[in-house]
Amino acid sequence: MAGLKSLKTFPFKSMLVILGVFLMIAVVLFAERSGIQYTEKDRKVAYLSQEEVVTEQMAAKSLPKTCLVLRNSEDEASVAAWEQFQQIFKDMKVGTDVVDLQSASSIPDYHAYETVVVLLSDVSPLKENLMELCDWVSEGGNVLFALTLQKTVYSSVIEQKLGIISSGYDNTLVDSIYFEPEFMLGGGQAYTITDPYDAAWAVELSEKAQVYARIRDEKGAPLIWENQYGKGKFVVDNFGLYEKAVRGFYAASYSLLTDVGVYPVINGSAFYLDDFPSPVPEGDATYVKRDYGMSISDFYMDVWWPDMQELASDHNIRYTGVIIENYEDATDGTIKKQKDTRRFQYFGNMLLHQGGELGYHGYNHQPLSLSNVDYGDVLPYDTWKNEAAMKKAVKELIHFGEDTFPSVSMSVYVPPSNVLSAEGREMLAKDFPEIRTIASNYFTGEFAYVQEFEVAKDGIVEQPRIISGAIIDDYMKMAALSELNMHFVNSHFIHPDDLLDEDRGAALGWEKMKSNLAEYMDWLVDSAPSLRQLTGSELSGAIQRYGAVTFTKTVTEQSIELKLKNFYDEAYFMVRINEGTPGEVSGGKLTHLTGNLYLLQAKEPTVTIEKLED
Repeated sequence: MAGLKSLKTFPFKSMLVILGVFLMIAVVLFAERSGIQYTEKDRKVAYLSQEEVVTEQMAAKSLPKTCLVLRNSEDEASVAAWEQFQQIFKDMKVGTDVVDLQSASSIPDYHAYETVVVLLSDVSPLKENLMELCDWVSEGGNVLFALTLQKTVYSSVIEQKLGIISSGYDNTLVDSIYFEPEFMLGGGQAYTITDPYDAAWAVELSEKAQVYARIRDEKGAPLIWENQYGKGKFVVDNFGLYEKAVRGFYAASYSLLTDVGVYPVINGSAFYLDDFPSPVPEGDATYVKRDYGMSISDFYMDVWWPDMQELASDHNIRYTGVIIENYEDATDGTIKKQKDTRRFQYFGNMLLHQGGELGYHGYNHQPLSLSNVDYGDVLPYDTWKNEAAMKKAVKELIHFGEDTFPSVSMSVYVPPSNVLSAEGREMLAKDFPEIRTIASNYFTGEFAYVQEFEVAKDGIVEQPRIISGAIIDDYMKMAALSELNMHFVNSHFIHPDDLLDEDRGAALGWEKMKSNLAEYMDWLVDSAPSLRQLTGSELSGAIQRYGAVTFTKTVTEQSIELKLKNFYDEAYFMVRINEGTPGEVSGGKLTHLTGNLYLLQAKEPTVTIEKLED
């Protein structure tokens, strides 16, 4: 009792309570940052079994041929456009018959198709078939002229049918594209065109034509429009760009053609931190010292990482960090194990506790290429001595990940500098079943491993990253806009050492770079609030489901019915309801995006959308 009494009367008992609270906080922080007690959470979107996945290549074989494509292999623009449209149709799950006017002896009956896409800048090769095409539209057909048309005798004959009341022989400079806010996600503003040229036919449209995109602003020259003709419709693309970064503009245009336009989408956004966690990044700390007076290590600990966490928290982002064990240059199979794992555990487990994910980047930063690859002066890397050395390095990376984060599963591999040789790619599939995703580049670049959003024949998910860094230039903005409307997807990556490299924005300073990132994240949330924030493996699960699903569409005056094939547990679709207003939905959920554009979440293999009376 005396002891109890003395404790009660102890003059500093309040300090003991405070000390106890601090000790409890310290224990929690230690557990969180050391990762010892970390238990991996269930993923929002899980991988499908590789045995049950239907690849997009397989799914495309069963598509009914609903679209006729007219092209000209002697027309340079037609060839460039067809290269993109092949993938566009494949991704939109549109079955096509293709006619090359240079070799075809005849054109199939238009009445056998729902739509016709004309990939011709000069329509003269169509001859009398051009008028037959117009007659078919007047009866209820739907035609997309996807290339900037040339002023010819033949195009002059059909101008009025396309909604054109006057035209010239000259083209107009397309230095930016303004999209109507109700036409596309991210619309309501102009997007600058990199390397502009005179790409648009100079035309004046009738008041009946509905314009969806213009040069510079809402009063500019028309670039995308539709015109009703009889019971059918013409849609015209007049911006003259035929590259991967604008596929979404064509997908949006194609969705205007019928009463209801439908195509599957991924619905996912992923943000990658390459080289994270890793040893202290190497590079010039001039601008870190200029702005913060800190060492690189202290800066990343006290400024960069807290800022990145705040950006993630503000935008509901869950990063995917990919590990570099060391920056050794050895490529002969010599392994130097990383002994200091404190930095890895500190950063890695804080990322994990924020809902993020870890993946693989490299034992070192040497891409998986053998001596048959010559980087020349393009990349400052060495090739591997042989496949055994390359394989040994990947094994070490995986063991390092397992030892440092023992309760964490990792499945995503990001090639260093997005470089991956055919031999390296084959080795990963053959020898490392842990790796189920490769996340590299969407766009071409020297030595880059370029991807589409798909599942490869060997079951690995190909998951390209679209944009990168903290300098979101005009081309990236256009590509991000396009992919938001093509696949309803975002994928971005940044390196911690971007601010140590002037070419990646170091001279701007971290505050400006952070502001650029925040601005892009804000744009993404504002443009597509329904976009799911996912980790790398979750995005791959979404790609598996998107790639497999196909559908048949039945539209009546009362309803829109979709019957899905290769449906697992959920699938997402862009739905543009050009005629009618949607009502109750069974088998899914419909979310309004903009204008007459909706996001459909299919929860059952049959989805029915009632149509309300106008």
